[in-house]
Amino acid sequence: MAVAEQNRDGLMSAPQQDQSAGWALASLSFATLLSSLGTSVAGVALPSLMQTFEASFQAVQWVVLAYLLAITTLIVSAGRLADMFGRRPLLLGGIALFTSASVLCGMAPTLWLLIAARAVQGLGAALMMALTLAFVAETVSKDRTGSAMGLLGAMSAIGTTLGPSLGGLLIAGLGWRAIFLVNVPLGLLTFALAWHALPASKKSAWAAQGKFDAIGTVLLALTLAAYALAMTLGRGNFGVLNIGLLAAATAGIVLFAVAQRRVKNPLVQLGSSRDLRLSASLAMSLIVATVMMATLVVAPFYLSRGLGLDAAMVGVVLSTGPLVSTLSALLAGRLSDRFGANRMMVAGLLSLATGTFLLSLAVTKFGIPSYVVPIIVTCFGYALFQTANNAAVMSGVGAGERGVISGLLNLSRNLGLITGASLMGAIFAVASAGPRQGTGQDVVSSASAARGMQVTFETATALALVALLLALFSARNAIKR
Repeated sequence: MAVAEQNRDGLMSAPQQDQSAGWALASLSFATLLSSLGTSVAGVALPSLMQTFEASFQAVQWVVLAYLLAITTLIVSAGRLADMFGRRPLLLGGIALFTSASVLCGMAPTLWLLIAARAVQGLGAALMMALTLAFVAETVSKDRTGSAMGLLGAMSAIGTTLGPSLGGLLIAGLGWRAIFLVNVPLGLLTFALAWHALPASKKSAWAAQGKFDAIGTVLLALTLAAYALAMTLGRGNFGVLNIGLLAAATAGIVLFAVAQRRVKNPLVQLGSSRDLRLSASLAMSLIVATVMMATLVVAPFYLSRGLGLDAAMVGVVLSTGPLVSTLSALLAGRLSDRFGANRMMVAGLLSLATGTFLLSLAVTKFGIPSYVVPIIVTCFGYALFQTANNAAVMSGVGAGERGVISGLLNLSRNLGLITGASLMGAIFAVASAGPRQGTGQDVVSSASAARGMQVTFETATALALVALLLALFSARNAIKR
């Protein structure tokens, strides 16, 4: 009778709440899949785009860079706007924008229109990435936060893994336009699920005042764009332009900090940066992403040159890491809920450091197992850390800050990936320097490839240990509180 009365009063029973949370998580999962698929699917199309538009690699690479730059520069602003004006309408708008831009990408008659459409698609992805984590606290109970974060992590890994293989099949069968148009039905499904299942979220006090930090937004966007371009332009050759962009990014950070202290409603509450636990979590996220990028940048050279595998076998072996990350994320969520996020962060980073140390040994005489076994340990640790770190941060954030903190988490990861691509690639290139042939870019010696692998992952291990120390410090502070 009590349940019936609650239902007549408009309240949901426990089974109804669970069902509603399930549909909401489904919509968030599909939004995560869309944004990660948008990142990974475009790279495989670059050769086709060069041929179709008769363009250079330097030109067509902007199809990838425009998307990544839009996400990196706008994700924090997207989170703040959602905190101000409500997360549900902003997430629905992001899904709609991403889907519409996918249509424009698939119909683009010129390369530069395609690049512009990809930038718009990146804006939609920034909204989705910033808000999926923020919505978890509103859709599931606190004791299930880890499991929800694990599910989103698994969907992100699936999108990253699926992109190249799905893109290759679509291009072979239907042409390059299909890799963008395939997002349309998935986007419409995601929008329908989100419209039906996501709860309305309250606006913060800033919305009532009608104030948004436009100056801070512009300064942060320009600063992040300068840093991202410094790390990506030149394909590993760090020249005067890169140094100039880094100098501009440094100046931008200073100007942004000054501006944030002078406005009444700043884009980022710099007081939050004095929360040592949050600062440690963001630093760990950046470091771990930098470390993981080494597996994407360096491993193909080690497998092809160090172990002598052909291209098909390299692809099969490389799929081990994303597959382990996908499967581990679901388990990591449950472990985080059961044993606590802080403990699992430490355990994950310990596994990550162990795996990268094993990779640094680069024992080529053991063949494929010399890569597969360490990468399983590494990727399990990564999934465990990522899930636990996201759960620890988002479960302790107030409702009015969830969007911007979610944006900062995603930003730290993106900056880590960008930094890792440049830093780890440069370390490998220097460490593997030796006799070369052809264009001067190919490592031809098994020994030089193994040497590059060793030095790169020795560096990665050192970084992982720094992150582990930060996790221990954060866990100690949590115990004191």
